Amino acid sequence: MKLVVGLGNPGREHEATRHNAGFWWVDRLAARAGARLRAESRFHGHAGKLVDGGRECWLLKPTTFMNVSGRAVQALTQFYKIEPGDMLVVHDELDLPPGEVRLKKGGGSAGHNGLKDITAHLGPDYWRLRIGIGRPVDRDQMVNFVLNAPRKDEMPLIDDALERSLDTWPLLIDGKCEAAMLKLHTKA
Repeated sequence: MKLVVGLGNPGREHEATRHNAGFWWVDRLAARAGARLRAESRFHGHAGKLVDGGRECWLLKPTTFMNVSGRAVQALTQFYKIEPGDMLVVHDELDLPPGEVRLKKGGGSAGHNGLKDITAHLGPDYWRLRIGIGRPVDRDQMVNFVLNAPRKDEMPLIDDALERSLDTWPLLIDGKCEAAMLKLHTKA
């Protein structure tokens, strides 16, 4: 893995919203690894290099807003010549309940505008870490749902999913994504 992109929206008003699950994951990974992210205008986001056992991986939190995340991702991948298959995009997932987390390579966007934009810029063949946030009962409330904070009973479940998925990082940085998937998807 040479790049991890956490999807979210910039600004204090969005920090605690479900749509920022990707930002939460990257922030926690950076904290665990002692990596620092800083504003990088050429990459349209906050970026930093993580060094783990001699291996290097870029972390990116686009500040372009969710719907145009591909611009930031493309800027960094072109500059460092990173192939989509060496990239992990971490994002919120409406199709999984809070507490569930899944890893997969490729596929569709399932209506996620951040994924749609990244795919439009780079194609679909990148790894995705899907953090479950659940979905509202009323489909008309989708935008309000993702742009609001999780309920008090949901946040511990999401925190647990973030931590369990972060525990697969040693496998991910080694490129052992199938092993990470097996570890993540196997119930203990």
